[in-house]
Amino acid sequence: MAHTIAVLSQKGGTGKTTTVRTLTDVFRRIGLTTLAVDLDPQGNLSDYLDVDPEAAPTIGDVLTGHATAADAIHDGVLPANLGLAEAELTLGGKLGRELTLRRALREVTGDYDVVLIDCPPALGLLTVNALVAADWALLSAEAQYFAMQGVEQALEVIELARDNLNPELRWLGVVLNIADMRTRHSREAFESLQEHFGDKLVEQTIRSSIAYAESAERALSIIDYRPDLGLDYLHVGDELLRRLGLRGARRRLRPLIDAASDGGMPAA
Repeated sequence: MAHTIAVLSQKGGTGKTTTVRTLTDVFRRIGLTTLAVDLDPQGNLSDYLDVDPEAAPTIGDVLTGHATAADAIHDGVLPANLGLAEAELTLGGKLGRELTLRRALREVTGDYDVVLIDCPPALGLLTVNALVAADWALLSAEAQYFAMQGVEQALEVIELARDNLNPELRWLGVVLNIADMRTRHSREAFESLQEHFGDKLVEQTIRSSIAYAESAERALSIIDYRPDLGLDYLHVGDELLRRLGLRGARRRLRPLIDAASDGGMPAA
């Protein structure tokens, strides 16, 4: 069965969706069959992964029982659009609503090595569905003053999901995004998280750069568009694979890390 990872944050603008998009790319490049699930009504992950905006059915149709997960997968992506917001309202009145995504994904997870779920930037019903469906929770935090508070709020939701609905859920860690470690502000955010959460904090930070938006506009992975920045994600991916115990995948990742290290451009 797949390693199912819910990637979440307490608010928007933390680089969460870019993280899911790039980790999907990293894992696929080393031969891991990876399903990307867009659980955000904004549909940004679907856009990043170049899914046709008119693609149907979508995850909203799956959650409302109008389609199966297998029928809604488009080129390895279970896409979302604004209809997901309506689906969330419909879910709110159903018995066992927190288990809907888990039941829906059950039929397809056996076909994948990894399932990455991009949660909406809020700790509501859709995020709870993701946590109940997941084996692991990965937090994305922005390198700013309130990073600590955001991680603690997300952890509270993770604990609630684990205590009441999914006792097998484990915390994979926290990634610090949009970081400029040359600044005191980013360094203090990192040190605060490290002090409170120890080795749960991924050592590699994700640097801030306009290049992420540029690569998205060109439908290019940051690994190809800016290998020096992509190297951050390769190192994050390597650490996550270590935590998941996927040693063979880590060995296959090493040549990509070496190539990006040799061909990297100056940081933005």
